[in-house]
Amino acid sequence: MEKVSFAGETLLRWQVGHSTFLALPEKGARLMNWTIALGDGSVRDVLYWPENANLAEIAHVRGGNPILFPFNARTFDQGDIHFWRAADGKRRPMPMHGLARQGDFKITQADKNGFTALFLPDDEARTAYPYDYEFSVRYRFEPLGLICEMSLQNMGTEPLPWSAGHHFYFTLPWTEGLNRKDYAIRIPATQRYRHAPTGALTPGPSFKEIESLANPEMSDAIHMGLKQNTVIFGETGHAGDVVVTLGAENVPPPDAAIVTWTESATAPFYCVEPWMGPPNSPEHKRGLHHVAPGQTETFTVAVRVK
Repeated sequence: MEKVSFAGETLLRWQVGHSTFLALPEKGARLMNWTIALGDGSVRDVLYWPENANLAEIAHVRGGNPILFPFNARTFDQGDIHFWRAADGKRRPMPMHGLARQGDFKITQADKNGFTALFLPDDEARTAYPYDYEFSVRYRFEPLGLICEMSLQNMGTEPLPWSAGHHFYFTLPWTEGLNRKDYAIRIPATQRYRHAPTGALTPGPSFKEIESLANPEMSDAIHMGLKQNTVIFGETGHAGDVVVTLGAENVPPPDAAIVTWTESATAPFYCVEPWMGPPNSPEHKRGLHHVAPGQTETFTVAVRVK
């Protein structure tokens, strides 16, 4: 691990085997970039990071892996966006994708294999999520992969609701001269949804289990009812696939979700996002987890290149 000064910030960089990882743990626990040195001397970008990114506004940078906590995407309360209602019946605000991606963190551990960062709730976070807890993000880096663990410890006296996730921005295409039609993804899902403007889950389009990433219907699709916990995508007929593993069990909980999204047909990235549950889980309850007082729950995701 080494420290790198860039744009007024101190970044951390790890060289693990053929992989290089770049992160700014104090701001959103953000993993920014991941590259792999190939045998022919070239470098492959696995996680996309824009060259002109504004680190002062890192929460809004489309790149790396934003951490989504305590809830994914948009929450609603009786049709009103950016609110949620807890078990006590009180309406509270909740920003898009929650509180962590724009929040401050403290590094509690860093070594040659990765880091652990602890969320430091500010006044906005305490208003939106007024519980006694510790939320931490731990990255472990490998020669051709990473493991990320989100842990929520309940230090209070009432159950903690949460449904967290990741927003990986994968570089795509990663081979010069190819485009979206040259890439396919395998998602072993049995249910597909969209997120309606009211906050409800509505039936989504039908897909083949192996689907082209050039299919525009794939963007903003929510894939659930997963028969296995692995999603694989890559160049058709070539090595170097990305494998995303959701959770520690071979078959995830039925409401666990994979979300596929991209900004446009020409964006240099494609997002494959493993979530504990779909958007708006506090209202419709699908994918909503609760951590009992005195307990800790961990959500584990792995990403590897093979």
